[in-house]
Amino acid sequence: MSVQLNHTIIASRDNRVSAEFLGDMLGLEVGKEWGPFIPVTTSNGVTLDFATVPEGTDIPSQHYAFLVSEEEFDAAFQKITDLKLPFFADPHRQHPNEINHNDGGRGVYFPDPSGHWLELLTVPYGGWQ
Repeated sequence: MSVQLNHTIIASRDNRVSAEFLGDMLGLEVGKEWGPFIPVTTSNGVTLDFATVPEGTDIPSQHYAFLVSEEEFDAAFQKITDLKLPFFADPHRQHPNEINHNDGGRGVYFPDPSGHWLELLTVPYGGWQ
């Protein structure tokens, strides 16, 4: 068997709010609560397990990038604008209210409810090989 990422745990202020935010943004199903986790599974089988951290705990901001189709990008970007979320063309947040066109695709960065930065891109870095 080749090495594959199976799951990762994402710290959140409220695991339900964060899981439903991502599920709605990307059109993914939010799974049933399992212990302290609420899973969201991507189409390649990787599970993002959202866990609520204790009140007062700092959550270091993490970056999660999702390769999406043009149609999925359009749908998610419409939600970003409908929710009036801040968005940027770059990870350093120097190009607000813009998307990028890296490698001939489109990309955007925006925050989730716990302060993590999500990235949507329609073409992988380096382009399609």
